[in-house]
Amino acid sequence: MDDQSSSETLDRSYFADERKDDLHVIGATVPRLDARGHVTGTTKYFEDHLFPRTLHIKICRAARHHAALRSVDTAPAMRVPGVVRVITARDVPENWYTVLRLINVGPNDEPVLAEDRVRYWGEPICAVIAETEAAALEGASRIRVDYDDLPAVFDVEDALKPDAPLVNPVHGHNYFEYEGHPFRRIRFGDVEEGFAAADRIFEHRYQSRPIEQAPVETTGCIVKPEGDGRLTIYSDTQACFFTLDNVALILDVPTAKLRVIGGTVGGGFGGKVDVMVEPLACIGAMLTNRPVKFVYDRAEEMQVSSPRAAERIYIKDGVTNDGRILARKMTYYVDSGAYSRHTPYGTTKASAHVPGPYSIPNVWADCHCVFTNRTPSSAMRGFGVTIADFALESQMDREARALGIDPLVFRLKNAYRDGDIKAHRKVVEGAALVEVIQRAAELVGHDLPEDCKKMSSLTREGL
Repeated sequence: MDDQSSSETLDRSYFADERKDDLHVIGATVPRLDARGHVTGTTKYFEDHLFPRTLHIKICRAARHHAALRSVDTAPAMRVPGVVRVITARDVPENWYTVLRLINVGPNDEPVLAEDRVRYWGEPICAVIAETEAAALEGASRIRVDYDDLPAVFDVEDALKPDAPLVNPVHGHNYFEYEGHPFRRIRFGDVEEGFAAADRIFEHRYQSRPIEQAPVETTGCIVKPEGDGRLTIYSDTQACFFTLDNVALILDVPTAKLRVIGGTVGGGFGGKVDVMVEPLACIGAMLTNRPVKFVYDRAEEMQVSSPRAAERIYIKDGVTNDGRILARKMTYYVDSGAYSRHTPYGTTKASAHVPGPYSIPNVWADCHCVFTNRTPSSAMRGFGVTIADFALESQMDREARALGIDPLVFRLKNAYRDGDIKAHRKVVEGAALVEVIQRAAELVGHDLPEDCKKMSSLTREGL
């Protein structure tokens, strides 16, 4: 068999399973559609698109956490051999970056390039376009920035104090406003009544730190001007249409002028839903009529790409001696950093997750999205829920131990059942926590009491 015939046979066998009924995949080994390209090294990433005369962008970034910009002198950068152009805020047609405006969440609060001040260490001030990456780096290092230092705030609770430095003047205060309130609110039942009826009160504080997604492939794109006036954007974005629409808004051009080719993402985990590199690369391509490449180095990926937000959570529970949670009160602080990005949405998700997958008759929560002089935070793997789950399940374990109750039994007693009303007033459907706990216990040889083995998510019998 020659190589071509062998390849064709392999292809037919590889895709044969795809012609079967696609409702029979549970319990079966299903090959990833992109597996062959990955293991043979033929998968194309955005950096595999090579174009003659490609220019490179590097950024002059803020070396202050909070400061007014007295002056920015770009002339030294232009004297570096190979530097072609320096982009400043004046070159950005619509100098507002706020990805959530696409879903009508505002106001716009983050400039693409800094105008009069910087609000976090590493904020982009201007972009240097050069013939080589080395020249662009050298040019960015030569730009002279004169700062007037301003007070900075880094703690979420300090940021909400009356005398705290104002981080983001667009909002006028250091919190994102939800329907006229300084936080997302959950009010369900009467928590004070629940606490009064409880046998035990448990109060604990939980804290996370920012978490970098750390993809193998850093954030980047290549933008190529086409002969018909369009721009083709080769990007490792996780969100092609967010990229398309946000870039069009920033460039003030119709979306038909742009074409986004997303291809394969070399690791994202939520960190590549922000549209941070494409707008400047597009502006560079428009100003020079040449392909432009803008890729974060590893230091930039760690310092300025949006991490998972740091979160601080206070939980107070009122519980009976036999393990019924009668009331749960949560105060939740999410560190948005200097700007909104996706964090107001993540905070809304957090509030909807209170009080976790448990049926608690009295729930009270204030969920704050707070601005500090830290790197803006954004999406990462279940953001708004992941850290909340860490806090909630840690709280459940602590209470079970204090009450002398099996932690699985404690959860089974309080688990949602179908038909329950969640704290944000949605009816529970398709709950399966009871069955998952029962199966997990069985798999690890953890013997549950007989009444717990008979429980179901479909009924409240046995409680």
